[in-house]
This record gives sequence, C-alpha cells and structure tokens, in this order.
Amino acid sequence: MQDELSRFFGAHPETTHLDTVLFDLCGNAYGKRMPRAHMEKFFETGSPICAAMSLVDVQGNTADPMGYGFSDGDPDATVMPVAGTLAPVPWNPGIAQVLCQPANASTGEAFWYDPRTVLSRTVSILHAAGLRPVVAAELEFYLIDSARAEDGSPLPARSPKTGIPEAAGRVLSLAKLDEYQPFLSGVEAACAAQAIPSSTIISEYGAGQFEVNLEHRDDPVRAADDACLLRRVIQSVARQFGMEATFMSKPFPDMAGSGLHIHASVLGPDGQNLFDDRRPEGQAMLGHAVAGLQATMAEGMAIFAPNLNVFRRFAANNFTPVTRDWGENNRSVAFRVPVSSGAARRIEHRASGAEANPYLVIAAVLAGMHHGIENRLDPGPMHSGNAGAEIDPELPLTPWDSLKALRAAKILPRWLGEDYPAIYASVKEAEFAAFRSAISRREYEWYL
Repeated sequence: MQDELSRFFGAHPETTHLDTVLFDLCGNAYGKRMPRAHMEKFFETGSPICAAMSLVDVQGNTADPMGYGFSDGDPDATVMPVAGTLAPVPWNPGIAQVLCQPANASTGEAFWYDPRTVLSRTVSILHAAGLRPVVAAELEFYLIDSARAEDGSPLPARSPKTGIPEAAGRVLSLAKLDEYQPFLSGVEAACAAQAIPSSTIISEYGAGQFEVNLEHRDDPVRAADDACLLRRVIQSVARQFGMEATFMSKPFPDMAGSGLHIHASVLGPDGQNLFDDRRPEGQAMLGHAVAGLQATMAEGMAIFAPNLNVFRRFAANNFTPVTRDWGENNRSVAFRVPVSSGAARRIEHRASGAEANPYLVIAAVLAGMHHGIENRLDPGPMHSGNAGAEIDPELPLTPWDSLKALRAAKILPRWLGEDYPAIYASVKEAEFAAFRSAISRREYEWYL
C-alpha cells in the first residue's frame, strides 16, 4: 500500500487531504478527512472509527441491535484502506479518497455484520464450490431542483439549456442527453479518474430520470464497490451543476420509480459461463439459478426494498416486479434474461430499489442463484406476456411483512451469516418505528 501511496503522490502532488470512505447498512457513505501529513501512517496502521457505524439506520442513529452500539460501550473499529482504490476527487480539488474496510480493533478480523464483509462471505462460499460469479449493476436516479416545494416535496430539475423544469420523461431521448451533457460528461470524467467502470448512460421514463450502467466484474465485491462509489460520484457532480441527484426510489408519485438492477452469471471451474446456451446444460443451469432466486425473493425483500418509499414502486403494470416470474427479453418479470448468448448469457434481477445497499443486494442475489444451482431447482415455464398485471399474494410487499419474512428466512442465512437477518431486521424495525411516530401532512388533511 505504501507503494500505491507513493505513486499517487507522484501523479497528484496537489493532494492536501484524504477522505476515508465506507458505506453503512443503508448504503450511505461515511468516514474521516485527514491532512496529507497523516496519510502515510494511516496506510501503515489504519485509523479508528466507531464500530457501530455499520449498523446505523438511514438517519445515522443506532438502536443497539443485538447489543452492538450502547451495550458494548460503543467501541472503535480500525479501518484499513482497500488496495487499488486510492483515487482523486475531481469535484473537490486537492482531496483524495480511498475505500476502507472496518475491522475489530483488537483482533483485526472483519466485522461479520459489515455489508462488505457479508458479500465477501457469500462470494467465498461460491468460490469454495468452484464457482466464480460475474456481476454488474445498473443504477437509476433522478436529477431534481436544489429548491423544494412549499410542502418539502422535490421539484423536477430544470433543463440546463432552457431553464424550464422537466415535465416529461422523454425515455431514450437523445435530445435530453444533449441538454444534460455537461453533467453527464462530469460523471464520466469522475468515473474515469476513480477507475469506476461506467458504460452506457440513457434517459429514463421519469422527468429528469437517468440510468448509468457499470461494466461486468468477476469480483462481486468490487462490483458493489463500483455501485456505491458511482452513487457518490453522481450526487457530487450534480451539486457542481446546481442540481441534486436522488436515488430515492419513488420521489414523484406519478412518475416511474428508480431501481438497482443486478446482472449476474456464474463461471464454472473451467472458466466458462455456466449459463452459456451453447453448452449442453447451459439453459438448464440458468433455470436452476432463476429458481433459486424465486425461492429466496420473499426472504430478501427487506434487503431489496429497505424503506417504505421503495414499496411504492410495487404496483401492477408498473415495470416493477410484483411476481416471481422469469422470462426472456421481458421487462415485466422479476428475473429477466436479456437478449444475449454464449459468454454473455446472464440473469437480470429487477426487484431492488435504487437506494438499496449494493453489497447486500448482490449477496442476496448470489445466495439465491447458488441455492438454485446446488439443488437443481426448477423455475417453471417462462412468462411470455405481462407478468405485472396481478400481484403475487405470497410476496411481502410492505416493510413490516418483509422484515418478518427476513427474520423467518430458512435459506439466506447460510450465505449472509446465521445472525445477519436478525441484526438487519433490528436496525430497520427501529427505523420504521421512528418513521411511524411522526404524523404526516395527509393525516391532518384527512382526519383532523
């Protein structure tokens, strides 16, 4: 790591400070900023930070889940830099950043409840079985005005060229991309500077809504790193242009929701894609993986939809999966097989909201796929039409029902960790309780 630091200083002599970057259970970035004079020591010995940060809710509060937070005296963890992640911060000249991993300050062991560790554990189980998963993420988001409406609700972004608020989605509009090109170019430049493998950018259905795709990696942990860091890039660059970027799943009730779509395949011991339809068992193996995702979808809904707003996406005929169907080239299903063949054959998992934690989502997706492959499960026939006309009554499509399903999970704990469903549920239950304690404006309008 010291060599990496020396090379970085040589390439970026203007660096004055370093941001240590970690991501909590809700996918929010946290860390410390230190002066350049402290960087060399940090790369040798790490730095202390509150261990409970891996278990805070969306407001940054701890509910002492399973005795971590208050009961154990709120101890420090030691955070160490992740090799190969030191990079400049283009929107903040003179600042560098490095992704970090928290560990027990006494033993040096990674915390079992840290989301990055949860994914690492899941990947290690697949590797032990001779399987190498390949993963990529697609992130949808809205650009919104930096101002708010009188009631605090968001306002659509204003076109940088016309100054007129966005009123329609203009899906796949090249004109919309042209209007926002300075922002999009800023995102691309920041991704290049930070080695985040972004690729295609498209205009989505909502007003001011876009999607950025990431390249596939055969290291799912780094793929999740990419997704988390990309969200930080998008939000930071948006502020440079006088806008805000939100990954809130449903910021506008009458517009499309934003999702986090995961594309995944699995390589076998020979390095070949198990889903390759040119192989004798390729299509069957893909089906097994889909069936595993079907079997674990209900258990994982609390991870795919981590707050009340995400569940607003789940409505009939809304291009958001409300069943466990699968299909070829069909956007109404939960598990879509995109038009692809050979080495590119893969599954697109479409259930997650945009603000879901990428580490946990990818862990749950890989767990489901491995479960199906291992047990050679049958996914049933593909759905060829609209799978979103009727909602599957067995899916827990409320926050409270989803947490009950996660606590009762029989499959996912093997991969996520036996205690992880319970500790995750404890954090979110406390968050939801705090959320429900506030009286909404509509309650006053309807019931006062």
